[in-house]
Amino acid sequence: MSRLKLSLACWRYDRTEALANGSVRPDGIDLNFMALDVEETFFRMLRNQEFDVAELSMSSYCVTLGREDPPFIAIPVFPSRFFRHSCIFVSEKSGIREPADLVGKRIGVPEYQMTAPVWIRGILQDEYGIDPTSVTYFTGGEEQPGREEKLKLNLPEKFRLEPIGPDQTLSRMLADGEIDALHTARAPSTFYSEKGKVRRLFPNFVDVEQAYFSKSKIFPIMHVIAIRREVYEQNRWIAQALFKAFTEAQRQAYQDLLVSASLKTMLPWQIASVEETIATLGSEWWPYGIDKNRHVIETFTRYHHEQGLSPRRLTIEEMFAPETFSEFRI
Repeated sequence: MSRLKLSLACWRYDRTEALANGSVRPDGIDLNFMALDVEETFFRMLRNQEFDVAELSMSSYCVTLGREDPPFIAIPVFPSRFFRHSCIFVSEKSGIREPADLVGKRIGVPEYQMTAPVWIRGILQDEYGIDPTSVTYFTGGEEQPGREEKLKLNLPEKFRLEPIGPDQTLSRMLADGEIDALHTARAPSTFYSEKGKVRRLFPNFVDVEQAYFSKSKIFPIMHVIAIRREVYEQNRWIAQALFKAFTEAQRQAYQDLLVSASLKTMLPWQIASVEETIATLGSEWWPYGIDKNRHVIETFTRYHHEQGLSPRRLTIEEMFAPETFSEFRI
């Protein structure tokens, strides 16, 4: 019997390497693994549905669920997670010294619906009392002019968004003080090239993020694996097959990080970092599946709704393929 051929667009992470090199193969599936930068994958999947399976922005995926015929269904595999306190940058000209100073300011975001800014706005509201409607958001390219929202948004009027000029970039505007702060997924180039003009709101971000996890038990989810719904409906068994394969590939990555005979990465204190991570976040610090992520997902869907991106609060049951909610037992 021939195997089902599926295309998969996903960045080549350590946790997906076994899928990329073929050492892990999903049951009954031949994967055509395309290692693409996440921005390209997101753009091509959201605009044109070019791949059978793809890594997607968690926020963008949730936006698509509000359509009359949602084009994707996800499995609870989260290839990207990131604490985002480190990704709030401020202009030295802004006078911002603490989170409370953000109120009333001009905040840059490459796209309002990006997952990273959704988490940042939510955390700032929950932890520091910063209402997302208390600022004006300026949207556009961080390093290249002309970036637009990948998905059409219909936000309540209380959220103030303004596109930047066709020749402007957020990175340059931040250094020049034309915007006061930036919520982003990538550090702006001017943070490195123009020291003294751009800085982090939380310079001690590791301590802040560890304290946040200790309090909330949330390691923010950034990306999810989504299947084109028509492909899934024709072969519903692929949801479990893919989930199992991603889980096995991740298991191998966990093991590799603890190999001390010869380091798998170029990080000289890799073992110490892994041991510290386990002590802080637990031995399974990057969990897949529904049960271990329910509180993280529910927090995100609350933020998504509160920030005007979902007309109602999404449920976990409508977000993920039902075949992935439980496993067989012997």
